[in-house]
Amino acid sequence: MKLHKGEILFRQGESGSLFRLHEGLLKIVRSHEDGNTTLVNIIVPGETIPHHSLISPSAYYATAIALVTSKVEVLPANQWYEDLESNPEHYRTIARQLQEKLRMMQQRIDQLTAVAPAAKLLKMEAWFQKYIGTLKLTDVLTQEEIGQFIGLRRETVNRLLRETGRT
Repeated sequence: MKLHKGEILFRQGESGSLFRLHEGLLKIVRSHEDGNTTLVNIIVPGETIPHHSLISPSAYYATAIALVTSKVEVLPANQWYEDLESNPEHYRTIARQLQEKLRMMQQRIDQLTAVAPAAKLLKMEAWFQKYIGTLKLTDVLTQEEIGQFIGLRRETVNRLLRETGRT
């Protein structure tokens, strides 16, 4: 399945299939009761999502949206869980996927715990370059999303980008 930038893969609160991202990037956005949204995760090629449903079904925690043109494989839930039950060795594959995601989250924590705002942005850009290659961070995420991802206000992100000529 091919998704273009801005297309929704699944919506928060719905239930359904799992998905494996082969190409592109997805953002995971959580909606709150007051109508505000927060960028909570970025999905990179090789990941199977939703992470919280890899072993047992659960409603989608947030909405998945394509950041760039992306290629996604649909994994029907019934088939996924039946295959898991009949092939217990698949649990090892899932454990490895979750381990890799935990390592990515540790890198995100490093971004969030940097003291200087400029250091947070630099760490995020380095992390992002690993997955988006030649695209500029601001081509993929808004300043608001960048701020949410590293714990800064949009205005601070805007100032830092302007000061370094990266707007």
